[in-house]
Amino acid sequence: MDPNKGSAMLCSRSAEGRSCSVCQCTAQQTKKSRCQGLTIFLSAISFAYFAKALTGSYLKSSITQIERRFELPSSLVGVIDGSFEIGNLLVITLVSYFGARLHRPRLIGGACLVMSAGTFLIALPHFIMGRYVYKTVPGGTENSSVTSVLCLQDVSSQKSNALDGPHMSMEPGCQRNFENSLWIFILLGNLLRGVGEAPIQPLGISYIDDYAAEDNAAFYIGCIQTAAVIGPIFGFLLGSLSASLFVDLGAVGVDAVTITPQDQQWVGAWWLGYLVAGAISVLATIPFWFLPKEQPRSEPRKNSSTPSEQCRFILEELRDQRLPPDPGQLLTMAREFLPSMKRLLGNPVFFLFLCGSVFQYNSLVGMVTYKPKYIEQQYGQTAARTNFMIGLINVPAVALGIFLGGVVMKRFRIDVVGASKLLLSSSVIGYTILLSLFGMGCERSSVAGLTVSYAGSSHMSQVNGALAECNVHCLCPQNQWDPVCGENGVTYYSACFAGCHVTNGTVFSNCSCVVLPPLLSGGSSAVPGPCSRGRSCSRMFLYFVVVSVITSFTLSFGGTPGYVLLLRCIKPELKSLALGVYTMAVRVLAGVPAPMYYGALIDSVCLKWSKQRCSRKGACRLYNTDAFRSIYLGMTLALGAVFLCLSAAVLHILKKRCPNGMNSAHPCHSCKSSALTPNLGSHDHRQQSSYRSQKETRL
Repeated sequence: MDPNKGSAMLCSRSAEGRSCSVCQCTAQQTKKSRCQGLTIFLSAISFAYFAKALTGSYLKSSITQIERRFELPSSLVGVIDGSFEIGNLLVITLVSYFGARLHRPRLIGGACLVMSAGTFLIALPHFIMGRYVYKTVPGGTENSSVTSVLCLQDVSSQKSNALDGPHMSMEPGCQRNFENSLWIFILLGNLLRGVGEAPIQPLGISYIDDYAAEDNAAFYIGCIQTAAVIGPIFGFLLGSLSASLFVDLGAVGVDAVTITPQDQQWVGAWWLGYLVAGAISVLATIPFWFLPKEQPRSEPRKNSSTPSEQCRFILEELRDQRLPPDPGQLLTMAREFLPSMKRLLGNPVFFLFLCGSVFQYNSLVGMVTYKPKYIEQQYGQTAARTNFMIGLINVPAVALGIFLGGVVMKRFRIDVVGASKLLLSSSVIGYTILLSLFGMGCERSSVAGLTVSYAGSSHMSQVNGALAECNVHCLCPQNQWDPVCGENGVTYYSACFAGCHVTNGTVFSNCSCVVLPPLLSGGSSAVPGPCSRGRSCSRMFLYFVVVSVITSFTLSFGGTPGYVLLLRCIKPELKSLALGVYTMAVRVLAGVPAPMYYGALIDSVCLKWSKQRCSRKGACRLYNTDAFRSIYLGMTLALGAVFLCLSAAVLHILKKRCPNGMNSAHPCHSCKSSALTPNLGSHDHRQQSSYRSQKETRL
């Protein structure tokens, strides 16, 4: 005999005045099953968040390595980064709306498989391309640590070098290298990642919010968001490890690599982390295939008139959920889509919060995407050390802020007005602290022919700044960028542009352009690599780390209150759609354009571009660090200021509708908790009575 059918019969008899001990037992089993099911789902969705966050953060940590390997400008890298959000755009709204009616756990499991396939596709170009050759110009042995052309006195050698350098792009039959176009696979893989990631957030959050107790929902969301921030810790640490390993790891012996991560031509094993991240995404799919479509609902109906009616109602509803769906259900859902969107966007609190979030995410996405590049260029740090710092210090501060935000919301039972206050106050403090970073920059590098003249002054008088009387006879290749540091503290394009005639492999000597002031002693020599920024720059970097950690913690503290505000200001049946629209808006209007225009603005302050075959512009070698700092921080603060204004407007509307908070007797319309969750009193009893009447009529 079917146990569910038997329980239903016993419960039906109890409605006539008989004992319902079996129903009480069933209710206890239902509650236990609900808790166990939610625990498993919470663990599974947290691991899925961890996997997708790890992959996304690793992509940002490997941006500088991808730039060097494929010789791409920052604006094009921004397009690659934004392709993830384009993938979200293709499916997010449909998945959020129709997915709420389908088997959400299995949809999330399939999405993780798609996400892993995209991650593996990103790593594919490495296995198609040939080995990385870091000799950029003729004159040195292949893959040698000293590749600069010297200022040779032999005229024939000078002419040969000149023809091989500046006139390389003029050779007949010039064809583009196929390997330079393989970045398309990275773009397509990131696009596929976006498609796979789309169902995870709206369906996962709405599933938790549907079946968790209202008091625990904020805490559960905080746990999920914390897992999502722990992922970037491992993502950036993995990026640090990969950046410290040579790109052709396994194919080229360690002894054969003569450059170090400090070298301008170093490219790390950017592809390695994508293989690891793809494998983790595959593991994340497994639990979702064994989870039920829905969890038992016991709390919303625990206050019905009698225990027997409650038990009968629960069992009848669960039995109806096992019936095959109506063939016209999807058509009805499609017809209700536009009216649902109209109701959702007509909510002023949701609309203003959505607009504010778009501006805030523009600032955060742009800041996070180019933060590794900013640290490398502003403070002269290596990619490995930069990623290690972000992963070990900065990201944990974000995780702690999100987690504590959820704890505070649960501990003090903060209502929607309080959540809005927390969001606004934390954002005001965070962006105010961020202002101090304007005064924590290093002095601009002294590069002969770019930022200073060869005479040492900041006034540039030459038409072609790289040439001077001391090196004009050398006929140096114009596309060469192998910087050397002279004893005078000035960086030169190369040993040739420094006028160096002799080298012993580690030091260049007899450099005609390296001239020390009269009061200083020393020779006219130079060493490979740009000049150090000095101790003051190292001290500024420590200040930057401290301020960055405090800012990250403060801004992230408002993350969970923001999610609660989003969920509590809409009707329950619109939650999944609202999360989908919210996710789509911030991804499309912030995630797609922000890396692009941030990258274009950063490219505008480039001082020296690399030159590739056929006159193609490659990656930027040197930036104007002062202008870089002004653009990077100024754009972030300007967008944040708009978010603060819109958040203040949201708080004003909430206070106006709920003058005494959530416990006020005044109706708060869509923002009051009673409008968000079904009434557990007489109204719910009327719903149950209506439900039973409809069933009896149908039967």
